[in-house]
Amino acid sequence: MRVTPRVCQSPTRSTHSKGDEVPESGSAKKTAAPRRRQARGERRIAQLLAAAAGVFCRTGYAAASTNAIAREAGVSPGTLYQFFPNKEAIAVELGGQLLRRAHEMHGQAFLPENLDKPLPQLLDAVLDPVIAFNCENPAFWALMHGSGVPGIAQEHEELHTGLLARVEGILHTFAPDADPTVLRHVSNMTLGIIKSSLDLILATEGDERAAYVAELKTVLLRYLEPMVAATPGTAAGDARLDTP
Repeated sequence: MRVTPRVCQSPTRSTHSKGDEVPESGSAKKTAAPRRRQARGERRIAQLLAAAAGVFCRTGYAAASTNAIAREAGVSPGTLYQFFPNKEAIAVELGGQLLRRAHEMHGQAFLPENLDKPLPQLLDAVLDPVIAFNCENPAFWALMHGSGVPGIAQEHEELHTGLLARVEGILHTFAPDADPTVLRHVSNMTLGIIKSSLDLILATEGDERAAYVAELKTVLLRYLEPMVAATPGTAAGDARLDTP
């Protein structure tokens, strides 16, 4: 009986030595290239938005131009137009990002546990994040007040409506028997005081800014104190702030 010998096939030898890198396949190259382009594009957009924020703060939205934004970013106007067709598109994108951050900030400022605090500490808990956000993002103030950009105006109105509802909710907690119309008026006045004070706060720095922040809290405390002090079970001393 003859046994057919087993033919052992030698493994295919690579044409590359161990130290050589195997070149990427065509599909891998095609995948990597768009990712690199996308990352570069995102960095460029962030650069343009940061430049726009600076220009809007210095000149206001109406006086700003795409040429000024491109110059601030250190790019040509043609490069800017690769990403944004006009100034309004830049403002809408920047405003949208800032509005999302503002919503997050409001969520932190109006935590449920803050409602258990006496009025002075409650004002600290709510106002400090609001003031810090506006100081860190001055472009938010420049765009939300007076820019007239349709997309931003509508979203800012929604933000204001939500903020008003939060303030009304806090006041209702302190004064559950108050007339709803009175609560709405007091809430609107409270937001008006904050808005007017932010003009002064953002225009100053250091000790002067801190002084205006303290004055804002004192004004709101003395304005809201009668409503809080009239609430059954609320000690008048809990609502007082040691101010001259």
